[in-house]
Amino acid sequence: MHNPAVIYVGHSMLTIFLNTLPFFSLIGLGYGAARTGLFSRDATAALTKFVFYFALSAMLFKFASNLSLNEALESRFMLAYLAGGLSLYILSGLIAHFRGESFEQSVIEAQCSVIGNMGWMGLAMIPVLLGQQAIGYVIMVLIIDLVFFGPLIVILIVGHREGKLSLRLFTTIGQGLLKNPMVLSICSGLAWAGLKLPVPDLLNQFMTILGGASTPGALFAIGASMAFASSNRPAIPAMLSVNKLVLHPILVAIAALFIFQLDPFASAVMITCASMPVAGNVYMIATHYGIKSERISVAILISTAVSILTISGIVGALASTY
Repeated sequence: MHNPAVIYVGHSMLTIFLNTLPFFSLIGLGYGAARTGLFSRDATAALTKFVFYFALSAMLFKFASNLSLNEALESRFMLAYLAGGLSLYILSGLIAHFRGESFEQSVIEAQCSVIGNMGWMGLAMIPVLLGQQAIGYVIMVLIIDLVFFGPLIVILIVGHREGKLSLRLFTTIGQGLLKNPMVLSICSGLAWAGLKLPVPDLLNQFMTILGGASTPGALFAIGASMAFASSNRPAIPAMLSVNKLVLHPILVAIAALFIFQLDPFASAVMITCASMPVAGNVYMIATHYGIKSERISVAILISTAVSILTISGIVGALASTY
């Protein structure tokens, strides 16, 4: 006899896979447009800037302003995600170090292993796949990535180069956070929600229209940027992709389910967040500090391409748990 549980999980995975196809089709469309020359590198940069500074910020403000602070700041959830990510961060950095990589290359690989494409893919996909009630948890994951892991990589690189941690460094990091449109939009949205201010219909409509451009624009830009990535020497990028797509969800699952014992839905959202492919901002950090970035761009390419299967599999397997 067929096992009903196996049939259910298989059906769920197929359903989730079909639901993810439109998102990955947009990535494929961007990739094809860039590969055929219809979309240039400069056009990709301009689209990325529009999404980052305008459309994505509008979406984040709209989401955050409609949450309660309790929904967006659950300490146990945030600690669980941080514990799972930080354990992989340390493990990845140590493995790179014992492989003979420099300190800076090791921490970049560690960053690559835990920072997923949450702002672009996660915000677009997870509320559709798991429901609008997942938005608060997605915002919490973004906060951890932006406020903890984002400054951490800068502190490690600059502190290593200068041989000390200075007040100037932390001032620069603070200024960078205040200038980050994602941080600003989340903070302003949560402040609005905390003051229990009603969102005027006109503002809400404006944010809905502008934020609506975020999903297609971001996914198209991801695909276009992938077309410009080099594909030489894929061994280490493949390993980094395994770290991000497999080890990160596993370690986060252990933290959520067994250490902090979160409820099944919160755990499912957290694990799905951890299954997102490598984020493009890791490449930008490596380039900014003059660290070898080719392997990071290839890891973004590989992990994004493979995630069409891994995300579907993970979300389908989790569908029966909540």
